Amino acid sequence: MLLLAAAFLVAFVLLLYMVSPLISPKPLALPGAHVVVTGGSSGIGKCIAIECYKQGAFITLVARNEDKLLQAKKEIEMHSINDKQVVLCISVDVSQDYNQVENVIKQAQEKLGPVDMLVNCAGMAVSGKFEDLEVSTFERLMSINYLGSVYPSRAVITTMKERRVGRIVFVSSQAGQLGLFGFTAYSASKFAIRGLAEALQMEVKPYNVYITVAYPPDTDTPGFAEENRTKPLETRLISETTSVCKPEQVAKQIVKDAIQGNFNSSLGSDGYMLSALTCGMAPVTSITEGLQQVVTMGLFRTIALFYLGSFDSIVRRCMMQRGKSENADKTA
Repeated sequence: MLLLAAAFLVAFVLLLYMVSPLISPKPLALPGAHVVVTGGSSGIGKCIAIECYKQGAFITLVARNEDKLLQAKKEIEMHSINDKQVVLCISVDVSQDYNQVENVIKQAQEKLGPVDMLVNCAGMAVSGKFEDLEVSTFERLMSINYLGSVYPSRAVITTMKERRVGRIVFVSSQAGQLGLFGFTAYSASKFAIRGLAEALQMEVKPYNVYITVAYPPDTDTPGFAEENRTKPLETRLISETTSVCKPEQVAKQIVKDAIQGNFNSSLGSDGYMLSALTCGMAPVTSITEGLQQVVTMGLFRTIALFYLGSFDSIVRRCMMQRGKSENADKTA
């Protein structure tokens, strides 16, 4: 009986692997495609633009700093594979005025054609204890990280649905999968992206438009360097439990997942575990993916408990050290 059950399970898994490609989205062809990247003047955004350009795409870079945009344009153009490719630069703050964002997207489409892929990479991180952060910081991060993704997506979605083709990428963070000390403002803004993406995917899937949410780990970018300047000790020590990734590595994975129409994009074993643990009611791209999540959930939850215990230990240790230092100052 046990042997029969094992044989049935093996046959079921093999069937899933056979059927899975039949229900997965058709990959998006990047040669000649129009890819818009917000926050594309540096970091992960710039590397995503380079990766798409290497595969023959036409690029529209959107960012606030015009000088950085022009510098990024020169870097990207060095990776062209034919003389027809174009890199268009548009300077605008995607989090402030929807009408302005809609107008620049229209300008880009008039020059390079309908948008085939939108990558929402504009964002920033600010860390600090909840009571130390100004209320304006919460408002600013929600504006940049959340509305800065809503506005460009809203501007391209109608055309994508009409054409029955498109990809929209939201670059979140591993801090958008679990809340960490010091990230009460940042994590909230990144968690919001996940809710937006899940609801939007359900709306647009019948139109052959697919959403990807990327959860990159700490990545060696100018934004990460700026973030580290004000990180609380607890946040820094927790972050140091994992390695820092290269933006090129992160960008390659995001582009690969977006082309395939994968809802989730993660990197490394920690990223895979976090994505399985936090999948909840998130869409799956294949039956195989869903099966893997079911099988690994218990094991990953056990491992996660050890991680959470170590994080709590770091916070308690820092609190005790701070208390000793304050007592020493009082007695001095």
